[in-house]
Amino acid sequence: MPNINISIPHQLPPEQALTRIKDFIAQAKTQYSNEIGNLQENWNGHVGTFSGSARGLSVSGILTVEASVVAVELTIPFAAMLFKGTIESGIRDQLTKLLS
Repeated sequence: MPNINISIPHQLPPEQALTRIKDFIAQAKTQYSNEIGNLQENWNGHVGTFSGSARGLSVSGILTVEASVVAVELTIPFAAMLFKGTIESGIRDQLTKLLS
């Protein structure tokens, strides 16, 4: 399965970045409940693992909040390769806004 790797620099304290990300995920579960299915998240400190489906396609990933960067590694199915650029830019844009 193909991967998408994104790193977003930030200047927030890591705990504040983590809080913003967790709050956003909680909102997204509600706001996009008709598009996102079975979203599971598990946090171990500043590292979160995720799995679920979006528009019928299974995805999984790891999100790591570090002192000056948030890194996302997302595994997508081959069927989503046509949308890889759109997925990547959407995540990048959202994280950039969230962390600024």
